[in-house]
Amino acid sequence: MNVLTINIKNAGYPDNKEAIKDMQFSVNKGELVGLIGANGAGKSTTIKTILGLLKDVDGTVSFEGESRYAYVPEHPVFYDSLTLWEHLELAAASFQLQTEEWIERAEKLLVYFRLEKEKHELPSSFSKGMKQKVMLITAFLIQPAVYIIDEPFIGLDPRATKDFLSLLMKERERGAAILMSTHVLDTAERICDRFLLMAGGRLVAEGTLTDIQHTCGLSGASLLDCFDNILERSL
Repeated sequence: MNVLTINIKNAGYPDNKEAIKDMQFSVNKGELVGLIGANGAGKSTTIKTILGLLKDVDGTVSFEGESRYAYVPEHPVFYDSLTLWEHLELAAASFQLQTEEWIERAEKLLVYFRLEKEKHELPSSFSKGMKQKVMLITAFLIQPAVYIIDEPFIGLDPRATKDFLSLLMKERERGAAILMSTHVLDTAERICDRFLLMAGGRLVAEGTLTDIQHTCGLSGASLLDCFDNILERSL
């Protein structure tokens, strides 16, 4: 079942209305799709389009039914005057979560990511990795139908990365659809069901790793080798 469907003829900015072109893809229930591309390929513009942040869009973005989504940005964003716990309260109120339900879930997530002692502190004082954990905790608290995650591994130490991936797999089992942009291709190769490879604002290849290998004519190659091959051909 498609939970997120994108059909975009072009989208962009006032000075470049075709930053991305001919983008058609979907993300299914319980599926993890990797959005892969070099800097400037159009990944961020694609995510902004999905989030409804761009005015110059010719196309449609559809979430199935009343599906809610959570966005984890590459660079954490906080309200300067709110503590970690108050950020979670705000997220819970925004999504009208039941009080007992979200408090229990929040407490477990704080323990899981080892931030329970910092719950009443301001995230602005946290390290980069701790800030990223707060973004992840807020997203997992909501338990949305769709996760849109941009470069989640930046700043996370190995243990936090393992914890994040473990929870992500549980959310897939719950049925959540996940679109994840990342440059960490070895991890993406291991965890993603399908890949969307971008270059020059377009999709240049998509499918499973086997599909991508077939497109490149590189049987058994890694995702990184396939990406390099496709990128060279797209230049």
